[in-house]
Amino acid sequence: MRKRILDLAQKHAASDDPNWLNLDNLADVEITSEDPAHPIECALLPNRTSGWRAGGLGEQTIRLLFSSPQRIRRIRLNFVESETERTQEYALRWSQDGGKTFQDIVRQQWNFSPQGSTSETEDHHVDLPGVTALELHIIPDIGGNSIPASLEQMRVA
Repeated sequence: MRKRILDLAQKHAASDDPNWLNLDNLADVEITSEDPAHPIECALLPNRTSGWRAGGLGEQTIRLLFSSPQRIRRIRLNFVESETERTQEYALRWSQDGGKTFQDIVRQQWNFSPQGSTSETEDHHVDLPGVTALELHIIPDIGGNSIPASLEQMRVA
């Protein structure tokens, strides 16, 4: 058996995928709202730090419309909430016909708590051929509290 011990720097470098799609060039984005101080580009493009925040309260949708069909193999989402205790739900869906019909990839809930769980990162490994639209629907609090939705980062490969 061959064995190697990775140092922390090597471990982080190995988990970074240099093949993320350049969404700036490959897709148009539709959103239900955005806070001008936290535009959607801050969650979708590399080297941005503030993430996206909705400009309104309640359920929100982020839809990527690809200019040409894409084969999607990985979708990484990161949500951060350090102030409000809540249960968030999101649904990730895809389309091959420009968004006329969608198929679910995943629907998931997460409990945020300022005293404990303040970050959720989901790394979905998929094999989706010919994707023309990818949609993220967020319910920021299934308990019905009026809270703006947010997304720290979304990467697609």
